[in-house]
Amino acid sequence: MAWPAAIAAAVVAAGATLLTGAAPQARAAVADNPGALKPLTASSELAKLTLTENTVSPDSIAELDSRLPNVGVDTVLKSANHPMTRTSSGCRASEKAALPISPQAASAYCFDTGDALTQQWLPQSVTSSGDADDDGLWGTNKVILSGWTHNDHLNDEFPSEPDEDKALARLAFIDANDPGDLKYRWVLLAVPTEGGTNFAKMGSHLGGMVWYGDKLIVTASNGDAHNNAMFVFSMKHILQATKNDRAIGKVDGGYSAHGYQYVMPAIGSYSLSGKCSSANDDAIPCFASLSLDRSSTPHRIVANEWFSSGGTQPARLFRYDLAPVTNDMPLAVNSARKATAADAYETKAVGVQGTLSYQNTWYVPSARGGPGQHGIMWRQDTGGAASTSCTGTSPAIACWAKHSESMSLWWPTKTVWSVTEWAADANGKWQDPASSGWEDRVVPERVLFSVPLSSLG
Repeated sequence: MAWPAAIAAAVVAAGATLLTGAAPQARAAVADNPGALKPLTASSELAKLTLTENTVSPDSIAELDSRLPNVGVDTVLKSANHPMTRTSSGCRASEKAALPISPQAASAYCFDTGDALTQQWLPQSVTSSGDADDDGLWGTNKVILSGWTHNDHLNDEFPSEPDEDKALARLAFIDANDPGDLKYRWVLLAVPTEGGTNFAKMGSHLGGMVWYGDKLIVTASNGDAHNNAMFVFSMKHILQATKNDRAIGKVDGGYSAHGYQYVMPAIGSYSLSGKCSSANDDAIPCFASLSLDRSSTPHRIVANEWFSSGGTQPARLFRYDLAPVTNDMPLAVNSARKATAADAYETKAVGVQGTLSYQNTWYVPSARGGPGQHGIMWRQDTGGAASTSCTGTSPAIACWAKHSESMSLWWPTKTVWSVTEWAADANGKWQDPASSGWEDRVVPERVLFSVPLSSLG
């Protein structure tokens, strides 16, 4: 089935733990015990989670491949030009302070200075070759991907921000072969247009992603006009720009990717039956984050929706079966090309920006909204909830990282990776990048870190 041309057109325009079954309060706050997960089994509830598979014409992908050099992951890694620093040997005090208190990070890194401070971009997600293949390697490489989305709030607050930068999405391909020498290269995400003779920005907020086989699945919301919940990319189609320009797509004498050297065009998407809503958990959900559950048979994609840590709204967690990695598209679908949720639950944890499931236990961190606040890592199942206690925080269970985003389980070593988001000022406000001395007001708190799964309880 061809991916409708209207989609592309719209994008162009657009410590110790203890399980307890204690019931949560009716109006939960971040630190309230969320209690047990509530299974959602009604057909009317599950119908809101149904996805329709859309594919880009193979002819369009082939056309783009013929117009730009098609490179592989290894080529991108060998061109990595942004160093990362271990927090154990460097990094700013504010970056180190963003790490979990308990459990302590097994490894942690801060980003290159420009990315540590930038107001235009926000780190949102993590996946890796530990997701992609059960041996943890892509070819001969250990790779971590960090997904960043454009900070569209800046366009509303600061006139200096160009509107054409809205809904941009990019990936840091991190060479993780040497734990003491991580480095990365940026790759822009795009969609093919004009029958594969051109491409445009993805045009949607990137909140979560999973690398499975050669496919990369990323969330789409808050900008996509055709109800897409996820876009799909392929490691077989990483293209090298032939011109260095701020434009995206065809330019005089070649193709440009907004100044980036590499670009990945989507090969398909999954759409919902209508426009998603973040008003409550009774509507069609906006997909906030993704992770991979290799402990299930078949393997499953894990998704969650997000509501503000300042509210009390429960959120849904749900999973979809994956197809064999040899398939053209990653989700298992029926004869009507529909992917139905394998299971779904409601959590009363507040401010959920990422979740992980493993052997039917769910790891659900609550990200607290204010400056300097550590999060709370909840461990939930259908019998109750648990958290870790530590010292020096209020509440005492606020032991997780500050403003953490999605999580990913490196399967061979059972290591959980995550990333923190903020680089606001001391009051939690973003700075106008055109204002004088804005860098001096930024409090960088962006770190990529890992903890053993066993340390989460």
